[in-house]
Amino acid sequence: MTTPSTLRFEHHEEPFGIGEDRPRLSWQVVSGQEGWVQTAYELELGPDRNSLVSYGRIDTAEQLLQPWPAAPLASRERVAARVRVWGNHDGGPSDWSPVAWVEAGLLNAADWQASMIRPAWDEDSEAPEPASRLSRTFDVTGPVASARMYASAHGIYVASINGRRVGRDLLAPGWTSYHHRLRYQTYDVAEYLRQGTNVIGFEVADGWWRGQLGFQEKRNTYGDRTGVIGQLEVRDAAGHLTVVGTDHTWLAGRGPVLAAGLYEGETYDARLADAGWAGSGTQLEPAVVDDFDPALLVAPDGPAVRATEELTVKAVLTTPSGKTVLDFGQNLVGHVRISVRGEAGTEVVLRHAEVLEHGELGMRPLRTATQTESYILRGSGTEEVWAPEFTIHGFRYVEVSGWPGELDPEAFTAVVVHSELKRTGFFECSEPMLNQLHSNVVWGMRGNFVDVPTDCPQRNERLGWTGDFQVFAPTASFLYRIPGFTASWLKDLAAEQGTDGPPPLVVPEVINDMPPFPTRPVMAAWGDAAVLVPWVIYRQTGDLEFLRRQLPGMTAWLAAAADAAGPELRFEQGFQFGDWLDPAAPPNNPGAARTPWQLVAQAYLAYSASIAAQAAALMGEDGEAVRLREVSRQARAVFRTQYIADDGTLRPSTQTSYALALRFGLLEPEEHAAAGERLAETVAADGYRIATGFVGTPLVTDALSDEGQVEAAYRLLLQTECPSWLYPVAMGATTIWERWDSMLPDGTINPGDMTSFNHYALGAVADWMHRTVAGLAPADLASRKLLVRPLPGGGLTWAAARHETPYSEAAVRWEHDGGTFALSLTVPAGCTAAVSLPDGSGAVEVGSGTHSFSCAFPPTGAAVAADAADFLNGDPEPALQP
Repeated sequence: MTTPSTLRFEHHEEPFGIGEDRPRLSWQVVSGQEGWVQTAYELELGPDRNSLVSYGRIDTAEQLLQPWPAAPLASRERVAARVRVWGNHDGGPSDWSPVAWVEAGLLNAADWQASMIRPAWDEDSEAPEPASRLSRTFDVTGPVASARMYASAHGIYVASINGRRVGRDLLAPGWTSYHHRLRYQTYDVAEYLRQGTNVIGFEVADGWWRGQLGFQEKRNTYGDRTGVIGQLEVRDAAGHLTVVGTDHTWLAGRGPVLAAGLYEGETYDARLADAGWAGSGTQLEPAVVDDFDPALLVAPDGPAVRATEELTVKAVLTTPSGKTVLDFGQNLVGHVRISVRGEAGTEVVLRHAEVLEHGELGMRPLRTATQTESYILRGSGTEEVWAPEFTIHGFRYVEVSGWPGELDPEAFTAVVVHSELKRTGFFECSEPMLNQLHSNVVWGMRGNFVDVPTDCPQRNERLGWTGDFQVFAPTASFLYRIPGFTASWLKDLAAEQGTDGPPPLVVPEVINDMPPFPTRPVMAAWGDAAVLVPWVIYRQTGDLEFLRRQLPGMTAWLAAAADAAGPELRFEQGFQFGDWLDPAAPPNNPGAARTPWQLVAQAYLAYSASIAAQAAALMGEDGEAVRLREVSRQARAVFRTQYIADDGTLRPSTQTSYALALRFGLLEPEEHAAAGERLAETVAADGYRIATGFVGTPLVTDALSDEGQVEAAYRLLLQTECPSWLYPVAMGATTIWERWDSMLPDGTINPGDMTSFNHYALGAVADWMHRTVAGLAPADLASRKLLVRPLPGGGLTWAAARHETPYSEAAVRWEHDGGTFALSLTVPAGCTAAVSLPDGSGAVEVGSGTHSFSCAFPPTGAAVAADAADFLNGDPEPALQP
């Protein structure tokens, strides 16, 4: 039986209040027939499920991003849709998919009848300010057919109606390049309304708008006053529309949030919980209207930030100094919800940190981010349940002081907060330490994908560093469905970059005047995010719009990079990050890598120009494609002259040098085998310890395994001594660290002033684990064709991966018993897979369905099946001799 899934619209997880008037449609298919491929589809659309209209049979095998067949959506318009398909083995059409609904938001600035409003009183924006409350009353008479609220803010807002919090979104409206784009949210609020008098309100705090932002301790980045814009639209059964919009008739007041900052935390006085609202009996003032252009308002592309999981206390600790600390057992990002009973005015203080240092809360890495909550009890005699609304923290440990009575660990819950992305990728294997490493990668991504892809979630930084996302994007796109999330970030990158010059180092751009850099430095690997991130998402989705939107930024970046390299396209003078955080770099000089930054920049120019040339060709920009190919050719020629000796060795012979040369196409085909051997020798000479930073780390295991140096790759992966991927695991890490030695073996935090215990970049090795250890890799756009080529090693006896491709879930699992290798494979409907077994047999292509393969194992001697313990003992082997 063949069944299509519920339709998807563009890349939305929830197609409600969207900003596209002609959203493209995609669907998956489940079929019990092996080798099933779609041959045609039919769409039906209409205002409700009983008024669907067919748009005819379309003969095509394409299931993704098919054009909207109807008239463009109008603002607020809601449409039902479903699909049915025909296949190569079907005698007729499938059943219809379930009906899906899509609803447009406010598509034009003229749709907004509301104003941006704020309190009239004076504020000191040089410190965290109390949250403001803005509200008014309105009447509802008669049955409500539908009710929508559209809202945004300068700051972070929470909406309420009749005392009930509206929706599940946190930290709304999120963080964008506010001067270019300000997101609004759409809520269905019919259930919140009641007959008669209603109270609608917004509470708004500093957030990214005017709170502390970045390590330069800046405030008021976008403005020094917070404000909110909201528009409630209530439609009755007769179709009459009532609009309640923010304007000068609203009232402003203070509530219980005495101070709130993303870095600092939140102070909440529960005795004031009911104050500040219209009808509350407290003193209120008329709101004032701010100048604001509603043309800046845009609908979201990706999912909202929400609470996604809750964790309980795993242990209650007493520190050497006598303090009480809760251990949640997992480094996470979010906040703590408490349930407390006590006398009015009692103050409970929570301090958050990622690690303990010699038994005490490790606060030094946070720098000026205090990560402290203060809750002042109402004293009602009943249980008071509270969680902050206007801040998040990176933490595993929470120090509690001021708790009334005996502390009960069940009174504390850690609430995990991040963008509500759909999990799509999974990995596991026979080695528990690798499973923990993969878990650390996943948790690191969860903690840092909070509306933008940040570098870290805890100290006074938390910025959208371009280089971090660039190296991690392939891993991220396997683990979670990120096209909508990434589309938003790339739109901000394009807006900040403009039509000339490099993109900023962080997106949204909030750092400047940072010696020794100009405001917009040319920074290889970081600036290359303008090229490589959209390319990764294009390859993952098949969506050419990512390339169309970003091509001007690609060419602008490469022009700036080429200009910085000079007329001969040779990088020589200046400073760049290079192979940032090479483990050999001193704690306070993280750019002092063994591989010169000039080599890194040269390699990236050659590689990115070649990728941008492909993007230009796909866009029909043939002249631009030719020009970019020539830039790539010249940059490659300079790399070869400058960094490859006559005998084929790299100068210098570092892990990163060889990884870049091999993976970026800088060597001739006949040079690869020898370069792979030299890389393996370099790895062995380094004691099978990692010797790469941000640039080399995502590439080095691929560079080894591509050239047949599989065991060297596994030894590198399975090393447990510092520096290595498993050293933090051995030290009890539950997320990826910023430095290979963020914590030293004696339990002391790295002395550098830049040390994070939740930084996903070095976790990019998980991409190799998915593709090579488990053997599940894309071979074509959107994984329409899979490459299944596991390379067992390192003593692993089994490994498995699964990934929900745009077509449906693909899965692979292999195992061996020292004599036979067995592989099982699931290929989604409409897709194919090229399968290659370790002994070279089974190099076949199969269609959709479930398949099994086997071969003799090990194919080339017993060393391949060595016990994993041999690779986890941390003892370096003697260096191989060239």
